[in-house]
Amino acid sequence: MEFCGKHNNSLDAKGRLIIPAAFRENLSSYDSTTLFITNDVFDKCLIAYPVAEWKKLVEKAKSRPQTYDGVKYYMRRVIGSATKCEMDKQGRVLISAALRKDAGLTGEVVLIGLGDKIEIWDSGEHDSVNDLSPAQKEAFKEEFHQLGL
Repeated sequence: MEFCGKHNNSLDAKGRLIIPAAFRENLSSYDSTTLFITNDVFDKCLIAYPVAEWKKLVEKAKSRPQTYDGVKYYMRRVIGSATKCEMDKQGRVLISAALRKDAGLTGEVVLIGLGDKIEIWDSGEHDSVNDLSPAQKEAFKEEFHQLGL
C-alpha cells in the first residue's frame, strides 16, 4: 500500500500530531507503528518514513561518496536530523521541538502522502509553495511533457 492524499490536522500543545487513519492503515502494511521524521533536503517541511523505507534511504545515502559536499549536506540535513517516532494508541507521534522549529510548524499542518513517504507542512508554508505563477505553471507543463507525466 502507498500513502496518498492530502489531510489537514493540527499539532497539540505538546507537539504531537495525529497521523490520519488512512496513513495509519497503510503504515500497518509495513508491520510497524514507527516513523522516522526528518527535514526535507530543500523545502521547509518534514518527511515521515516508515522504518523499511527509511532503511533504504539511509543505505542509499551511505553508498554515495561521503567526500562530496552535496552528500555531506544531505547526510547532515536529512539523516542527521531524523527522529525515530513511535505512534501511540491514539495514532499520534511527538515531533521534536527542533524539527518543528526547522519546518516552522506551529499549529495547523498539512500532511501529503507521496507513495513511500509523508510530507508534513505548516499550512501557510504549504499554501505559499503551491501558489504558482503563470510562468511557473507553463514551465512545469513543459517539464511534465518532457518527463511524460
